[in-house]
Amino acid sequence: MSESNTTAWSVQAYASFIVALFALVGGILFLPVDWWSRGYLLMGTMFTVGSTFTLAKTVRDNHEVAKLRNRVNQAKAEELLHRFEEAA
Repeated sequence: MSESNTTAWSVQAYASFIVALFALVGGILFLPVDWWSRGYLLMGTMFTVGSTFTLAKTVRDNHEVAKLRNRVNQAKAEELLHRFEEAA
């Protein structure tokens, strides 16, 4: 059984990401500094965004593995209890 987000949540998540990214990039472009400073800040922003996606995927994958591991352990425990009850 797969858990799914609602359409409204997905739209809000995408919209907030896009608005935040454009606001940050716009703010960097209008800073009263040299272009190399803007380039450095934009490069840092892009690296941070990419790293955020990687971190979010890693956390999600670890959570999925833990859920699967817990289901397997629960099935093993139920099997052991079932065998114990049959033997008693």
